[in-house]
Amino acid sequence: MKRRSFLQNLVLAGSAMALPVTQQAHAKPLPWRNWSGSQVCYPENRLAPTSVAELSQIIQATRGNIRAVGAGHSFSPLVPTNDTMITLSRLNGIVSVDQANTTATIWAGTRLGDIGEPLAAENQALQNMPDIDEQTLAGSLATATHGTGESLGCLSSFITSMQLVTSTGETLECSSTKNADVFQAAKVGLGSLGIVTQVTLQNQKPYRLKRETSWMSIEDILANTEQLASNNRNYEFYYIPFTGMGFIDVQNVTEEPVSVTEKIDQNDGANDLKTARDLLSWSSTLRELVLGTYIKTLPDEVTVAASWQNYASERNVRFNEMEYHLPRENLVPAFEEIRKLVETQFPRVFFPFEVRYVKQDDAWLSPFNGRETASIAVHRFFQEDHLPLFKAVEPIFRKYHGRPHWGKFNTMEAQDFAKHYEHWNDFKEVRRSLDPNGKFMNRYLKSLFTA
Repeated sequence: MKRRSFLQNLVLAGSAMALPVTQQAHAKPLPWRNWSGSQVCYPENRLAPTSVAELSQIIQATRGNIRAVGAGHSFSPLVPTNDTMITLSRLNGIVSVDQANTTATIWAGTRLGDIGEPLAAENQALQNMPDIDEQTLAGSLATATHGTGESLGCLSSFITSMQLVTSTGETLECSSTKNADVFQAAKVGLGSLGIVTQVTLQNQKPYRLKRETSWMSIEDILANTEQLASNNRNYEFYYIPFTGMGFIDVQNVTEEPVSVTEKIDQNDGANDLKTARDLLSWSSTLRELVLGTYIKTLPDEVTVAASWQNYASERNVRFNEMEYHLPRENLVPAFEEIRKLVETQFPRVFFPFEVRYVKQDDAWLSPFNGRETASIAVHRFFQEDHLPLFKAVEPIFRKYHGRPHWGKFNTMEAQDFAKHYEHWNDFKEVRRSLDPNGKFMNRYLKSLFTA
């Protein structure tokens, strides 16, 4: 009888699926949430085209707004829409390679973590990667996602050409010599110009990296940070609040054999910091003594691996994040102000601060346009209210002429961005010419580009 009931339920479910769309239209759309859960929307339609031609047809047939979604790793409200959400998850993988010029054309829906191995099989490697590789290629480029290294730009700086489907369904090829203005706008386009389908990246031959992580006092880190940035291919540092300690993470090209020392799991580490916070937040002095003493016992870590295996770390403990990109010379004073603020007013913060270096570029809306940059990121555990912390920290970022990461929390408005970006109005004009009716806009983007 149980089997018969099971069968009957299956039949009823199958019958419901066969109902005309008009009879199912009253069902409430399922929610979409970003990785941290801070952004939520209820898209009426969710579509996943399997070809550029199908994507073009969808765009032409859709009457409401369209937003493309990647992995949902952005914290800013770039994606939310209650109309149509499109994923390029079925458009993934390497399209072609040019061995003579060391470039590769890649589908925009490809996850960053799925590029390294197949690219290595083609005797190529990305020049740099961020520390999280779950994002899609298109989403990373749209927000100027970056790794670290004073001689290395954000991911968008490696684009040599790209393919874009516009609001009319037209497929547009863009490069520095073809539709050049669109190219300069679309390299960091926030998904507001159209939907990027393919990207050609300037790569290099495969290389091996030696990654070394060393614990130091924050005073020693800040005193040596400029020299460390200049002397290493990739360099960043993390500061653990209420400990007086941080660690530097440097990577350099090596011919040494693949090897790895015992490593601390970053997810376990975050949970341990949370536990210490919960038990010791009543005394910042004791908390610093306990954590600082423990950290001083931690050994250095060394990992030698293929570049694509060494860049990213697994992040399973969720958080919300604010990151601003500052003129490099403003890093230390801004960092010291933020540290003092957090350690005097926000005793429950336990996530590390993260500092990275990025080379300048020329993309119109790149936060790194025209200046050498140091970035500071602050985080808050996803189950805790992040807004008071970010509201307190953001004026310091802005005081030191910071530009926010496009995918992270910020409260800057159109007039604020216009002061930071020489080509702000040029971008708006290109956007308007490609999408005059605002098909690729949502409420947030309208607030930026229709004023």
